[in-house]
Amino acid sequence: MVGKTELFRTVKRLSLFLGAFLTLVACSAEKSAQADQKVVAPPKVAMQPNSAYQTPPYARPSLQNPALSLPSNFSPKAGVTFSRVNGVDRYIAMTFDDGPHPQNTPRLLDILRQRNIKATFYVIGKNVKTYPEITRRIVAEGHEIGNHTWNHPNLTKLSPSKVRDELTTTRDVIIRTTGVQPRTMRPPYGALLTSQRNTIHREFGYPTILWDVDPLDWKRPGTAVVRSRILNGTKGGSIVLAHDLHSTTIDAMPSTLDGLLAKGFQFVTVSQLLTMKQVAQP
Repeated sequence: MVGKTELFRTVKRLSLFLGAFLTLVACSAEKSAQADQKVVAPPKVAMQPNSAYQTPPYARPSLQNPALSLPSNFSPKAGVTFSRVNGVDRYIAMTFDDGPHPQNTPRLLDILRQRNIKATFYVIGKNVKTYPEITRRIVAEGHEIGNHTWNHPNLTKLSPSKVRDELTTTRDVIIRTTGVQPRTMRPPYGALLTSQRNTIHREFGYPTILWDVDPLDWKRPGTAVVRSRILNGTKGGSIVLAHDLHSTTIDAMPSTLDGLLAKGFQFVTVSQLLTMKQVAQP
């Protein structure tokens, strides 16, 4: 019995040795074959410069918003709730809610910069905290920042202290991030009781900013519909509502803004618009 066990172990050792030997032989043969192959370098080709090609120029729309230097120090006594300005023939304010958004807002800023348009952004506090660099860019490029609460709640359903917290935390993060203080607010969904508007105006100095043109872009009806609703509804003194949260809204902006410029409208911030005339309250 002992002899059979020893024989088995010997056979096993020989099998392992033979396997290792065959593997070594195969590797040596492969290396030898590779060494026999000649490495052929690619032929050198004389490259001729393409003098016929020129880098396309930076694309700018033919229509530009004029450079405007207008006051924005509207009076605190002007009113508590604003939706539009009466008696203003050509000035309008574009407003964008719910940002900043990491992709859509920078794209929108490019579109606005190409046309020299200044807009008003009603930002959500938690988004400002998440995307501070985009918020700083908004201010650096001459746009206005407004308070749109921290979490976008329906303020009519909150206690006075909760409403105060929503506005205070958003105001503070805007100041820390940009160094500027918001001067107006827009309630999420446009929902705010008259008593709340008065309290906010008294405590924060914010007028409540609504709108008179709403393309309902949050329903994502398509770029053509968003463009048509804005172009058909906007008139002198309008405050136009849109959302830089939605990519389809941004897709609609180039042709929409060009269409408004072609109609002779000039774009200002909300605060600039409020200094021009008495604002009709809804």
